[in-house]
Amino acid sequence: MYRLYTRPGSGGFVVEAALALTGAPFDQIDVPKKDPPDQAFLDISPLNQVPVLTLPDGQSMTESAAICILLAERHPEAGLAPAAGSAARADFLRWMAFMSSVLYPAVLRFFYARRYTADAEGVKAVKEAAITEMDRGFTVLDKALAGRDWLVGDTLSIADIYLVMLVAWHPDVERARTAWPNVERLWGKLRDDALMRKLNASHEMWPEN
Repeated sequence: MYRLYTRPGSGGFVVEAALALTGAPFDQIDVPKKDPPDQAFLDISPLNQVPVLTLPDGQSMTESAAICILLAERHPEAGLAPAAGSAARADFLRWMAFMSSVLYPAVLRFFYARRYTADAEGVKAVKEAAITEMDRGFTVLDKALAGRDWLVGDTLSIADIYLVMLVAWHPDVERARTAWPNVERLWGKLRDDALMRKLNASHEMWPEN
């Protein structure tokens, strides 16, 4: 059985979605923010970050995008990703890597700006640069979604849910909804999805309509 370490409002949102879509049983442990953190948790998450997924063999994984890719590989019947070897698989890997290397770090730089500067007066500049990077990344993704129902392939994939999680973290979410109409179109579909509504009830990622 899988074991997921998570907390509300975290990247555990997308991993919870992936696990729910696979139908695989899992235990969920909500990890409170503590300073100092428990050593037992640091042993499986050296940066004291969630989510962490412990696999049935006892091995633990961090990094939400990597966890989602692994679950897609282990549970191909769930359709979390295009099939290996398909043309859409290349797009899936590309956009998962893009979102985890461009957008997710920019989100962290905004919300944890003090970690990214040794200058007490530099926090504002870090936040401004983070927003610029977010905006650049979402513009790229909005263009990729033009004329498409989903980011990759012809059906929902975990990449779509990952994207929606990230845009929900934008510090000016109302502007985001107008600035990137194709992203908003995708997000609108998922806001009405039963699983997304259930997860949003616990994570409070966006206001319910």
